[in-house]
Amino acid sequence: MVRKIPLRRCVATGEQLPKKELIRIVKNKEGEVFVDPTGKMNGRGAYLKRSQEAIELAKKNGVLDKSLAISIPDSIYEELMTYVK
Repeated sequence: MVRKIPLRRCVATGEQLPKKELIRIVKNKEGEVFVDPTGKMNGRGAYLKRSQEAIELAKKNGVLDKSLAISIPDSIYEELMTYVK
């Protein structure tokens, strides 16, 4: 049996990719923002492609700020860079 691969859209590039190729960023009820490597944290999630270009694009265009309706600290972008292959 073929399992359905969950697809998500990268907020920076607009590409539909398998969830495993993306990094999830989460805003919880308290308004705190986290990088969620497990993809299972509670809260509003936005996905970014695991590439330096996508992360830089997201930072430049403020797409994470828009999709999570909160300003994203630079520390989050720095942490995201550590997940890039």
